[in-house]
Amino acid sequence: MKTFLILSVVMLTACAPQTQQVVAKSEAPGKLSATLMDSKFAEAHDTYNAISCASNGRIYYVLSSEKVDLAAQMYSYDPASSEVKHLGDLSEACGEKDAKSIAQGKSHVSFVESDGKLYFTTHIGYYSIIDGMEKPGIPPAGLKKYPGGHFLSYDLASGKYEDLAIAPRNEGIITFAMDTKRKRLYGLSWPTGHLLRYDLPRKEMKDLGPVSEQGEDGKGKTFRTICRSMTVNPEDGSVYFSTSDGLIHRYIYDSDKVETIQGDDLKKDYFGLYDPSSAGHMGYNWRQTFWHAGKKAIYGVHGNSGYLFRFVAATQQVEVLDRITSEDSKHSGMFDQFSYGYLGFAPGPTGDNIYYLTGGPVYENNRRVKGKDSTAKGESKGRENLHLVTWNIPGKRYIDHGPIFFANGQRPNYVNSIAVGKDGSVYALTRVSEDEHARTDLMRIAPVTP
Repeated sequence: MKTFLILSVVMLTACAPQTQQVVAKSEAPGKLSATLMDSKFAEAHDTYNAISCASNGRIYYVLSSEKVDLAAQMYSYDPASSEVKHLGDLSEACGEKDAKSIAQGKSHVSFVESDGKLYFTTHIGYYSIIDGMEKPGIPPAGLKKYPGGHFLSYDLASGKYEDLAIAPRNEGIITFAMDTKRKRLYGLSWPTGHLLRYDLPRKEMKDLGPVSEQGEDGKGKTFRTICRSMTVNPEDGSVYFSTSDGLIHRYIYDSDKVETIQGDDLKKDYFGLYDPSSAGHMGYNWRQTFWHAGKKAIYGVHGNSGYLFRFVAATQQVEVLDRITSEDSKHSGMFDQFSYGYLGFAPGPTGDNIYYLTGGPVYENNRRVKGKDSTAKGESKGRENLHLVTWNIPGKRYIDHGPIFFANGQRPNYVNSIAVGKDGSVYALTRVSEDEHARTDLMRIAPVTP
């Protein structure tokens, strides 16, 4: 039987944030406690990626806004002093402070550091819901439509931003990668899914066209959920990304063109069965990936199923390695509650351990609490039970370190981000309570032993 899974303005209150004094520790075997920061951004909304650990040891992050005229805000957290510092407003960083247009409400990507600067992109945070799906927001009277996402840099020493380029067609930039050796920036636009590349020395932007049908702007058979992770092979400058049909695309640096990998694809039985033209899931797209220099391979996770895999560039083969969902998810047999799967997947400081923030079932009175059967947009289908999982690459060792709780006993939710500090502490952006209207902020989990 053929089955399709349809998984489905208020100003800042202060500019001198402080942390709540909550100790992050392992409360008991199999249970972790998270320290919650207070960045003093009362309107902070669900945030995806937008966090990284820089070479100076500080954690840099962006808190998103869904307000039409309130931009996302950028911060840093210093583990040595526990200081949270407000670094700027993303609309201002883009030169749009007085533009009277829809704000730069998000950064949907992690930072990439090169030559003392952090490189990243901006994205729209204000949407209109059309046919149950998020579309670029229709501006209210007095405001212009969204101007488009920007490629930006932030100087770690001076604290200055540089606006590098803007996406065409007033689209956001939802996916980002940088080739730090060749100084090229790459992005996937939203909602149509065009591949963009920006050559930093030449200050040259190029639109390489659509790479996944008509992306999330398509209708019917032309709809495709856009890949959220691109990975650069630093050896030859290739850039890899996927499609919801399960294809793996490769941007070829020398020819400035895109090809489809012929050796293998992501359409694996273990990942599930999907209709790529339906909304509310990532299909056969990989969810999050990174390059491992020692293995000369891309390590990634398929979001809904939680399977870890490796794509070896030389042989163009995909090897499914392990299911790295929580132990509770494995025992229940469930897909993750977040309809797209989780983005909190990254290597640790040595590169040999993968850290993964993933969900699990919630039980009440010995019965699993179930949520929605489907959804047409990326969201949690029910209550989440966030776990920290590690996977050691050389030893192929999986450990579920247990569920995570705040000091008040509530669970983090809507966590689709991760950064691992130099000491092994794990940071992420989370709703600060289980209330769907709660603000989002930074949390820290003390180091674990992978």
